[in-house]
Amino acid sequence: MSALHSCNNGGHVVFSEGVTYSVGTALDLTFLKHIDLDIQGEILFSTNTTYWQANSFRFIFQNVTSFFKLGGDDVMIYGGGTLNGNGQVWYDLYAKDIYTLRPVLIGIDGLTNSVLSNLVLRYSPEYYNFVANATNVVFDNINIAGGSSSSNVAKNTDGWDTYRSSDIVIQNSVINNGDDCVSFKPNSTNILVQNLFCNGSHGISVGSLGQYVGEYDIVENIYVYNTSLHNATDGARIKVWPNTPSALSGDLQGGGGDGRVNNITYDTMFIDNVDYAIEVDQCYGQSNLTLCLQYPSPLTITDIVFKNFTGKTSKKYNPEIGTFACSSEAVCNNIVATNINVLSPNGTDQAYCLNVDKTALDVTCTDVYKGFN
Repeated sequence: MSALHSCNNGGHVVFSEGVTYSVGTALDLTFLKHIDLDIQGEILFSTNTTYWQANSFRFIFQNVTSFFKLGGDDVMIYGGGTLNGNGQVWYDLYAKDIYTLRPVLIGIDGLTNSVLSNLVLRYSPEYYNFVANATNVVFDNINIAGGSSSSNVAKNTDGWDTYRSSDIVIQNSVINNGDDCVSFKPNSTNILVQNLFCNGSHGISVGSLGQYVGEYDIVENIYVYNTSLHNATDGARIKVWPNTPSALSGDLQGGGGDGRVNNITYDTMFIDNVDYAIEVDQCYGQSNLTLCLQYPSPLTITDIVFKNFTGKTSKKYNPEIGTFACSSEAVCNNIVATNINVLSPNGTDQAYCLNVDKTALDVTCTDVYKGFN
């Protein structure tokens, strides 16, 4: 910390190659300005789960906490080094207690005009990057991988979650994880995602939205270009909670919120062994479709484009390759899918279509409901 304070406002801090820097205390780095952090070695976070649960930084969204809080202005972080979250102890602990507060590897709060590039991220306890209250931040050439060495799955290991942030770029990166490759959480606007290789994920997702009663969630002006999704539950996804209490798990519940999803484009996506190439649903966290239709989400979904998709889905929902399911005709408008060249193992391009304009979708719509992810 002394080096960061001393070199703030114009300095350059080097974390030397071949050296492991152990971090065992929570670090507030929101004071940084006009500084380069050149990470060539490894930053390794301790396995003291009792300490971290008591002292990690709390965010107001869901159950997010972080080892450190990164903020400030004009912060350049690069160097080819590694941030290692020592996730295995957390995967095992969460399997015993789902209310365990697992830190995210990189927690951003209030960062502006900054770049994180050429970094290796390994074994995050939860999300790899949580980007909150940030503006004009670029992530470039980030290599993400982890996974569990025990039977306890590394859950909720999203690559990026953006929240109350705008003008964000995520590009030229490889992600091997077990949840959303990228997720645009509430009030994410003006975001470009391009040139990503995502393996094992839950897709590049808008949401989940509408989780909290009394909140108005906005996600708009998102462009996702030239991505490949492999061995995933989804390719492109929009997930919205219904207007009734629902639960995805004991520690993730919600429903009844409002908002809008507007001007979202997914362009040029390669699909390889993915359950749904495209999934739009307003029944997140609720297995009872009838209940979702009885209590439709008021959140609007407008001006959505899916185009230039190629590849093959998995056998899970065979013969369907996707689902376009809105809670009512009133809330969905101008959802378009063009040049969709994705086939199921059966060689079909069927998709479940509900309360959408079927003539705007370059798939074979069906009324057969196979389920949501």
